[in-house]
Amino acid sequence: MKVLLTGAKGQLGQALLASKSKELEVIATSRSGGEGIQALDLADHQACREAVLFHRPDWVLNAGAYTAVDRAESESELAHAVNAGAPRAFAEALLETGGSLLQLSTDFVFSGQQGFPYRVDQQRDPLGVYGSSKAEGEQAVEQVLAAEGRGIVLRTSWVYGPVGRNFMLTMLRLHRELEQLNVVADQVGCPTSTRTLAAVCWAVIDLQQKEKLPPVLHWSDAGAASWYDFAVAIGELAVLKGLLARAALVNPILAAEYPTPAQRPSYSLLDCTETREVLGLGACHWRSALDQVMADVDS
Repeated sequence: MKVLLTGAKGQLGQALLASKSKELEVIATSRSGGEGIQALDLADHQACREAVLFHRPDWVLNAGAYTAVDRAESESELAHAVNAGAPRAFAEALLETGGSLLQLSTDFVFSGQQGFPYRVDQQRDPLGVYGSSKAEGEQAVEQVLAAEGRGIVLRTSWVYGPVGRNFMLTMLRLHRELEQLNVVADQVGCPTSTRTLAAVCWAVIDLQQKEKLPPVLHWSDAGAASWYDFAVAIGELAVLKGLLARAALVNPILAAEYPTPAQRPSYSLLDCTETREVLGLGACHWRSALDQVMADVDS
């Protein structure tokens, strides 16, 4: 089976490449390319289309995205080109070639105002440019491939891993450099490790060959946390693993005390019950997943 992977140099892309089975032929792509990785700019929709028509993959695994949430507010055109235009270009090309699309999406397609976990069938209501661009990407997949049963949207949340740019690595640096940190405590979601998310992506592709899966799936690690909870756990586990001599004092603050260009959901837990049942995968609590990821972090 042939898979065209986007975002191969990103944190999830690297986890996907590290965990792929030997039976899969993966064509790895990223915007800048590199050794063993083909250059593919997701803002270039013609290039996205031509990549599918040339390689004729069984799957496009679209793990690449514009993820700069705050910068998206001033780069709306680029965010929509990457997050909405690229999925549409892939879907339309796959409609011709017969392949399928696994589109990675986000909890930011919801406003976070309901106070309980979001089901897969709930209406999208994003707050900012990033969320709206990802919501448009979901809609493109549904509009083009839903009737064919060849498009799956996989939403996730608060992704982090041992490489790349993410909250965990930023907090490790700040714990090392500062005596005290102020971290938002009134935004709640669930951290999700690239290790568990990559396993789910491959499980979706494998299982879809055998039975038809729902068009929208949710995956995050189990439990709930605020950014404050996450930051405290990062410091505690880093000390236990010898990554830090001591953890900084973490002070909980309100989101209103840390204004950002983009508004974020205050509660964005995803209901992953259906996905776990469909894929036959057990839940891993976010703190256990964090402990596993930290084992791969360089001291």
